Amino acid sequence: MNWDRAGAERAIAGATKYKMEFIEIPLADAPSVDAKHTRDLLEKHGLRAACSLVLPEAAWASARPDAAIQHLKVAIDKAAEMGAEALTGVTYGGTNERTGAPPTQAEYDNVTRALEAAAKHAKSQGIQFGVEAVNRYENHLVNSAEQAVALVERIGVDNVFVHLDTFHMNIEEKGAANGILAARDHLKYMHLSESDRGTPGAGNVPWDPIFAALSAIGFKGALTLESFVSMPPEMAGDISTWRPVARDEEEVMGNGLSFLRNKAAQYQLA
Repeated sequence: MNWDRAGAERAIAGATKYKMEFIEIPLADAPSVDAKHTRDLLEKHGLRAACSLVLPEAAWASARPDAAIQHLKVAIDKAAEMGAEALTGVTYGGTNERTGAPPTQAEYDNVTRALEAAAKHAKSQGIQFGVEAVNRYENHLVNSAEQAVALVERIGVDNVFVHLDTFHMNIEEKGAANGILAARDHLKYMHLSESDRGTPGAGNVPWDPIFAALSAIGFKGALTLESFVSMPPEMAGDISTWRPVARDEEEVMGNGLSFLRNKAAQYQLA
């Protein structure tokens, strides 16, 4: 999660070790990232990349849209500099953003204005821009695939896509496959994450319906394993993860990655 030079080298070496084609780069602190260093590493190892983030409270788009626009533009520029294809994640807010009330039209208006400006800037930089639906305990604005689609269509810029995550879908959707079907026209990015955010295949996520739905819609986007096995302690409060989610990295990458690759091959997504 700390994408300094050492972190970039460690992560990209690991991705190469496990023969990955694609890596997601966290931009928790975009200005500090050495974009040229990362770009050189990606090119050296033949890796594609996307960047992801969660907005800090000072830049939550629902309340502070101008701050959100500025924060997102900095991240978009950094993603473009390192040769990434997209910026995605909770691009509209935070993972501990809840007002205690349902979202208001004013909040959605602010979010739409901020993300439209950010998406247009991303388009000018040749970057795709994603909107990730997350569960109700993390954010009150976009919890379902239908809500993500509605936001993407309100933004109305053609480089904006829906990003779904099986961990969140397992909480929020009336059947994970239905979420995929609802987002089909805009879905370009999937986090494949287990119900405890540990090792895919070792929890309660309904993987066969998910892969069957992806196959049925002819999904051509990015499938990315997401696990918090190596989460830094300071992230625990943001995502309410209080205990280890897997034995170690090798369990997640050795067992989980092979499980997902086998499922993708089974459903002819590989």
